[in-house]
Amino acid sequence: MASGLDRVNENELKAMDANRYATKKTIAQGMLDIALLTANASQLKYILQVGEQHQFYKLMLILISLSIVMQVAAGVLLIIQSLINMHNPKDRSLGFTINHFIDAFIFLSVFCDIMKMNFGIDPAAPRSDDVKLLKP
Repeated sequence: MASGLDRVNENELKAMDANRYATKKTIAQGMLDIALLTANASQLKYILQVGEQHQFYKLMLILISLSIVMQVAAGVLLIIQSLINMHNPKDRSLGFTINHFIDAFIFLSVFCDIMKMNFGIDPAAPRSDDVKLLKP
């Protein structure tokens, strides 16, 4: 019975295509990047609508803007990197350098997002003008 299971597992492993997996992974990562960019744009809209009334207005504006700029820069570098011929040793060195910059931009973007979430954009929290409306 164990030999039958071994054959099934071998067939499953043979059927798994590495290129197909990598393609799906890249598409999923791209969708997550788009979702993060969309969330940042939404948060930027919110913070601009609230304005100076937000306790950390300037900090939030800077963090959201930096995150968006770094995401766009990483996206541009990814496009440039995709155009590089990695079979040429000279181009490979450039590709690795660009990859390090992409990693740094993504890391800093995530860092900005973590800091931003700690200082909070909480749409459920009442704004000062909402509090005035609630008072009799």
